[in-house]
Amino acid sequence: MAVDSLEKTAVSPTTAPPAPAVRKVRRRKRSVSGWVVLTLVAGVGLLMLFPFWIAVINAFKPAPDYIANGPVSLPTELDFSALVDFWGGVDFNRKLLNSVVISGSVALIAVALSLLSAFAIGIGRIRGRVWILALFMLAFTIPQEALVYPLFVLTRDLGLYDTMTGVVIILAVLQSAFGTYMLSSVLGTFPPEVLEAARLDGATRFQVLRLVVLPLTRPTMAVLMTFFFIWTWNDFFLPLVLLPSADNQTVSVALGALSGQYTSDPTALAAASLAGILPALVFFLLFQRTLMRGVNLGAVK
Repeated sequence: MAVDSLEKTAVSPTTAPPAPAVRKVRRRKRSVSGWVVLTLVAGVGLLMLFPFWIAVINAFKPAPDYIANGPVSLPTELDFSALVDFWGGVDFNRKLLNSVVISGSVALIAVALSLLSAFAIGIGRIRGRVWILALFMLAFTIPQEALVYPLFVLTRDLGLYDTMTGVVIILAVLQSAFGTYMLSSVLGTFPPEVLEAARLDGATRFQVLRLVVLPLTRPTMAVLMTFFFIWTWNDFFLPLVLLPSADNQTVSVALGALSGQYTSDPTALAAASLAGILPALVFFLLFQRTLMRGVNLGAVK
């Protein structure tokens, strides 16, 4: 009886390996599902690129061509007059320089503040670490609309209203909350053996930060810097409130103020949109490799 039960168990379909035909069907199903997912992702990507494509073809399209053929058709000839008129009419060089200075300064200062705060929380192991991290997490979830009036009063009383310095300080502090939360989670799992070896060699806290922590967290900081730059470049609300003069306006504020002016001229509006998108796109393409390297290293850790 025992031998019969063992033979039945050996030949039972639940324990037998799948037949080659079954394996082929499974592989075919996996390949079909992979192609479905790839098709959906490609479709979503095309939908996201479609507005950019519309801005590109209409920015270099003559106005009569737009009226005759519509916004989706390719231009019959390249016309740079709308882009040139917009660039010179709004002093776009000044707006572009303001955005580069503000975004670059915010990215650098916010990353530095994030590293110092995260070093104290993640490696220094200060008391109340969990509550401090919860406070930082709460800080970057507060909407800007709730902060705009206190920030307006603060910058006005300190003489920083309508200055790029005031906007840089505010945005750097606000964005460093997210950077501190992210870096603290990374430094909280930092190998203690490395830190102990550095202390045994006589390294001070600053030397540990500069010679040990900084080189190992550089990819993560590069990711944060890229995010901070693009977020600041696209920020509209706070610069709109705190930078009312035309000389201090950023690209996003200038485009928002000019959208009503160019509503009757869609080619000029497309040229303005293209001029505002291209710098951030170029910055992203330049740092794409650094961004992906940092994301991959973070995933491996």
